[in-house]
Amino acid sequence: MKKIFLMAAAFVLVASAKAQVKPDDIAKFSEESHDFGKVKQNVPAVVYFEIKNISDKPITVESATASCGCTVPEKPEAPIEPGKTAKLKVQYNAAAVAPFTKDVYVKLSGTDQMKTLHITGEVLTPEAYEAYMKEKMNTPPAKTEKPKN
Repeated sequence: MKKIFLMAAAFVLVASAKAQVKPDDIAKFSEESHDFGKVKQNVPAVVYFEIKNISDKPITVESATASCGCTVPEKPEAPIEPGKTAKLKVQYNAAAVAPFTKDVYVKLSGTDQMKTLHITGEVLTPEAYEAYMKEKMNTPPAKTEKPKN
């Protein structure tokens, strides 16, 4: 009798775990990771992650939070209709001179899991950034070879 009860409980747990909707089941993000490259200190870096509703029902972004206070996500307020897109704005304040890796956690309606997006880059002092840009402008573009027929 115990075996039957344990088997039934295991079956219920497996079935309920499979029934959970994941964020990737209802939405497609334009990118999951964005590299800003080198950014100037105290000049906020901004990216817009596009969210496409791939389900047959409207979805909403219930919440968008970041791994630290230096990163501020702004979620779209209106529901995203099936087949339509909306933009999630993410702004990094670029105050500290250093490489950075930050996460943004997005909660969509109808899911229990969070979708994690990533931003990376390197903040340079204004002087170092100007030197980097000057060097970048003076560097000729890489040559590309034409295919030989």
